[in-house]
Amino acid sequence: MSNEPNASSGMGIADHCKGTFLELHRKKAHRSPSESYEDFRSALPENDCRYAVYDFDFVTSDNCQKSKIFFIAWSPESSRIRAKMLYATSKGRLRNDLDGVHYEIQATDPTEMELEVLRERVH
Repeated sequence: MSNEPNASSGMGIADHCKGTFLELHRKKAHRSPSESYEDFRSALPENDCRYAVYDFDFVTSDNCQKSKIFFIAWSPESSRIRAKMLYATSKGRLRNDLDGVHYEIQATDPTEMELEVLRERVH
């Protein structure tokens, strides 16, 4: 059996990805206060799929500071069909391994993951 990913079985999940997520979730590591959400969004490629995790800080209506972790499945229309299929079949396995994600966003266009979309989801 081949270790190469294919569109029907999806991709495996590297242990360092799980470890990095746990550090973000439990220790609030890997956050960059000097970068904005727009910096994060612009780091995603225009023509290729990616998974991303973003720890979103916000203030509740009671004036409490909170944060919620978003899982973003970025699959732009302009990406290759094989990449879209591979990412679609792998998403469920990855999401199951990332215990602690509060919200999920599936985005095919940058407008589907604007900051306002995150704000609406948490309120």
